[in-house]
Amino acid sequence: MLVEAILIAVWAGICSLDDVGPQMLRRPLLTGTVAGIIMGDMVQGLAISATLELMWMGIGNVGAYSAPDIIAGSIIGVALGIASNGGIAAGIALAVPVSILCQQLLIIWRSFASFLNVWASKSIVNGNYSGLTKVHYFSTPIWFLIRAIPCFMAVYFGSALVNSVLEAVPESILTGMGVASKLIPAVGICILLLMLLKGRMWFFFLLGFMLTTYLKLPIIPITFIALAFAVLYDMAFTSGSRAKPEEEKETQYSKKNNEEEEYDL
Repeated sequence: MLVEAILIAVWAGICSLDDVGPQMLRRPLLTGTVAGIIMGDMVQGLAISATLELMWMGIGNVGAYSAPDIIAGSIIGVALGIASNGGIAAGIALAVPVSILCQQLLIIWRSFASFLNVWASKSIVNGNYSGLTKVHYFSTPIWFLIRAIPCFMAVYFGSALVNSVLEAVPESILTGMGVASKLIPAVGICILLLMLLKGRMWFFFLLGFMLTTYLKLPIIPITFIALAFAVLYDMAFTSGSRAKPEEEKETQYSKKNNEEEEYDL
């Protein structure tokens, strides 16, 4: 089990680095399937991860809101679901509390890591680009370990460790974190509104609000409707930007002709 725990930890660390980068590996269907391959049962890993993908399809970080950690939840849920021979039920039962527990851990780290922005800003203002490099060297290993260590401990010591950690956390702390996690989305929405209301994007926000509130559409149809409007908006903007140079050329050509006619007179 030691080799599997190390490989799971390495995979969780890679996914953690991807989470602050291109975000191409963070979905449960991929993270859980690879965890199933490491645990030696790809079929069971795919079944558990597909169920988690359906359950967490609409989850994502919006603004300052930190969603439940679907990366650690999926990896640990699949790994322990296979190790305990509990199947999909055991995987989901372990994935949900682990994702919430790791969510609180990420909130604490992101709050603490806010000083990195000050460090980076001072380095840029002072022209100290080596200091900016040190910011990345300092934060990258922490981002790797912040999911690698919990996943290693959960897989190596089993589900008993996860349950003992959840029982050891005081109820007041979990309640406070839950209240904070409900307040943070309001801050994230306010930040998004500040960006949306500055330009012409407020129309798309109003459209999404109408589709969600009055038509009660789920997230997937709204996504396709938004995609269609985005394509139309891009086509109109592109055609408008192409028309401007042609109009400028015609204006310059007409001015040139007028100057030649005045010269002939």
